[in-house]
Amino acid sequence: MAHLNPVPLAEVKDDDIRERFEHYRRTRGFTPNSIMTMVRRPNIVRAFMALNQAVLYEGTVPESTKMLVSLACSYAAGCLYCQSHMTNLASIYKASDEKIAALWDFENSDVFNDAERAAIRLALKAGAQPNEAGAADFDELKQHYTDEQIVEIVASIALFGYLNRWNDTMATTLEPLATQVAERAIGPAGWTPGKHG
Repeated sequence: MAHLNPVPLAEVKDDDIRERFEHYRRTRGFTPNSIMTMVRRPNIVRAFMALNQAVLYEGTVPESTKMLVSLACSYAAGCLYCQSHMTNLASIYKASDEKIAALWDFENSDVFNDAERAAIRLALKAGAQPNEAGAADFDELKQHYTDEQIVEIVASIALFGYLNRWNDTMATTLEPLATQVAERAIGPAGWTPGKHG
């Protein structure tokens, strides 16, 4: 059970925030309860949404790769809420259910290329506590990505450091569509909603 309930959209006073929430609903199929809770502090939710936009939806690393990196980071951190959301977004950004499910065994799966493996490997190490990322991980990334792209990948990981802690601490309730997609794509690998159900 969530520690704070999401604020109903009708109670969101700021037009710019309501517009962005509607954008999420149109593109994802729902407005995330995480930001519907965060909106109690409008400047925090604005800053988060701007960072989220810059990290995940701008740049030159394929969005599907950033979604899988964020999913791997959430897997390492154990955040079931973010795992479901990133499964949904990976699916929206054209990662197949086969590829999403194979993330749990990405080193042995032929659905990933070497560049994706390097990024996912870093996400798993950086998402762990304590952080296990090292020079060898960056040497591998540099074989596939520019410095600017490495910044995008690490920014995706860091963004989910925030979200993993936010949603696990708040016990944010999962939305039905995110739950449905996660059950379909990663449920067979053992995913459950846990405290977010």
